[in-house]
Amino acid sequence: MSREPTTRAAPLRMRPRVVVPPDPRQPREAPAGTEAVVVGGGVAGISAAVVLAERGVAVTLLEAAPTLGGRLGAWPHTLPDGTEQVVEHGFHAFFRHYYTWRAVLRRIDPALSFLRPVDGYPVISRQWPPEDLTGLPAAPPLNLLALFARSPSLGLRDLLGSRQSLAAELLAYDRERTTAAFDTVPAAEFLAALGMSDRARAMLFEAFARSFFAEPGALSAAELIAMFHYYFLGNPEGIGFDAPATDYLTCIWEPFRAFLVRRGAEIRTSTAARAILPADGHRWRVELADAAPLETRHLVLATEPGALRSLLAASPAAAAVAPRLAAKTAALTVAPPFAVTRLWLDRDVAPERSTFSAVSREPTLDSVTLYSRLERPSAAWAARTGGAVVELHSYACAAPDADTATARMRAELAALWPETAAAGLVHLQQRLEATAPTFPPGGAGTRPTVSGEARGIRVAGDFVETPFLTGLMERASASGVLAANDVLAEVGAGPEEILGGPQRGLLAGLLPARATPRWSTPPSSIPGRVRVEPAAAPSAARRR
Repeated sequence: MSREPTTRAAPLRMRPRVVVPPDPRQPREAPAGTEAVVVGGGVAGISAAVVLAERGVAVTLLEAAPTLGGRLGAWPHTLPDGTEQVVEHGFHAFFRHYYTWRAVLRRIDPALSFLRPVDGYPVISRQWPPEDLTGLPAAPPLNLLALFARSPSLGLRDLLGSRQSLAAELLAYDRERTTAAFDTVPAAEFLAALGMSDRARAMLFEAFARSFFAEPGALSAAELIAMFHYYFLGNPEGIGFDAPATDYLTCIWEPFRAFLVRRGAEIRTSTAARAILPADGHRWRVELADAAPLETRHLVLATEPGALRSLLAASPAAAAVAPRLAAKTAALTVAPPFAVTRLWLDRDVAPERSTFSAVSREPTLDSVTLYSRLERPSAAWAARTGGAVVELHSYACAAPDADTATARMRAELAALWPETAAAGLVHLQQRLEATAPTFPPGGAGTRPTVSGEARGIRVAGDFVETPFLTGLMERASASGVLAANDVLAEVGAGPEEILGGPQRGLLAGLLPARATPRWSTPPSSIPGRVRVEPAAAPSAARRR
């Protein structure tokens, strides 16, 4: 790994760094006969499979679902009027500093022509005016100065009244020091102890924290500081992001399937791995639910965390020879369920509504996406019918079922966007599932690494600990490429290059050493997300 990423983020040093350099002294192609099995066809598994297949490795990709994509997956759906649509697991922001994921996507579209900028990133609330986070400079401290200058939520009073020594920690991210000082501290306690106004905390920090599928009280403050650095204070590209102009199946997963098949990969969807067992010759046998087992020298496990935990629990023979991997997977935690509801409404929303809006301090609703202003198939349906396609998200959702989650989110949307209260419901798709990782206080060092836990096994996913800073889709993709690189290294081929941003904050190494902080704010005074039973949604929500 290059030493350059250890430099601090600064106005003149905000550029991508090579965190894994290529090695031109090594062959690019893997030796003939090299094979690998990749379990999981989401972002992590596809990233691993793409790199391996284009290097000449015979890849077998197993995916339990009928379609590729994992939490970025998409599948066809027919509306009651006969219109063919594609629905997804939910909206995802393709941030511009997702260098690894974008490099993988360039295999299917070198110009990334399917991506388009999303117009703004407002945080909305029924208590306060919107807070727009777009258009800020990329480099610290210029982005912070601009935020203080224009933000209605964060002013000079907040700066002067804050606990400045603690606030400086947001600018001083350093993996080892930050983890040692803040990993055991809940993010909610850290935010409360900053001493900023309730409005600033709600509009700028809590909405951000919840986008990682957890209540702030269940998220490590070290992870919050790391992600704040990664997305805001140490990000050469700024906080703007893009989104596909059409559905994910058309622009991502069908092209990836074709890319892999052209390179000799075998893709098996609706094929679940039931267990893994050690086999002769330092190989692994993958037991399948409805097919003959596979044997491989190189196994990449790229499932979601709960599925990986279940797979190892069903594999006692593997646990006996790989106890460290078994212990780490057994300790994996899964975030509370997230709810995704897509609504086809009989009328449009107000023209000033943004394509994507984060939501602050609602009991259930966390974000709203206007698909009819985002992707072509939804826009075509809306233009033909005069309606709108709206998607609602709830992270760490406390609703007991999808129907209840939908009803609560619709009622809260009506309070934020009153014009939706009278909208008729043409159709809906709703899901409530628990497949995302979480990063609770005290979790550092307990998650699997890509390699080194068991000979011949690599682990990839957005829950995996990577040697450089990553987040969400980029963590999944980077871990997949790292898994592929580890296979290539074993067979004598050179690694795939990986880029990253500055790995340390502007003030890293400049603050005095500190013990684990003592909080002046008692936990009972920290505002939580109050769950209330809202009124019924404007029209009955029925599971379809």
